[in-house]
Amino acid sequence: MMEYNTKQKRLPLPEYGRSVQKMVDHALTIEDRAERQKCAETIIAIMESMFPNLKNELPDYKRKLWDHLAIMSDFALDIDYPVEIIKKETFTQPPTKIEYQKGEIRNRHYGRIVEEMIAHACTMEEGEERNQLVELILVQMKKNYIAWNKDGVEDKRICDDLLYYSDGKLQVPDGKIRLSFQSNMAQKNHQKRKKIFKKKF
Repeated sequence: MMEYNTKQKRLPLPEYGRSVQKMVDHALTIEDRAERQKCAETIIAIMESMFPNLKNELPDYKRKLWDHLAIMSDFALDIDYPVEIIKKETFTQPPTKIEYQKGEIRNRHYGRIVEEMIAHACTMEEGEERNQLVELILVQMKKNYIAWNKDGVEDKRICDDLLYYSDGKLQVPDGKIRLSFQSNMAQKNHQKRKKIFKKKF
């Protein structure tokens, strides 16, 4: 059985394997520039053959391969790159920290996005477009509510909440909108209760 050296250095791009990394390390030791260039192009061809399906999926596939070659050489491979490769500073620079959104959410089980949708709907003129958005908001509110309460919720409760959170600006006439959404969990619970009821009686 082959034994692996667990103390070997971590590969910068492990998807290409240790053999390709050794080829890159060897290319760094080649003194003749023309021979080093030829070796790099051979490595790129090998890398390309490892993931043939990605050629048609990524329009800049070739550039990514040369980027990966530069990364595996720690940007020390002195060759004539046929494309502009990623800069070492860009690659090593940590991503920009994403700040958490500040401000209280009036009701967490509906979420901030629903609140923003309601606020936007309030700014729209009355008409078909606004009515369609209101219906989408109601369906999303019901989905979010059931995610917290698996027993379900009446449509009237959702409509009342919409009226409350819109400060009375978005009113839904009774009987005009019926929310057809029902979670799979709620359906399963309903069927389960029916079976238990039948067994007892």
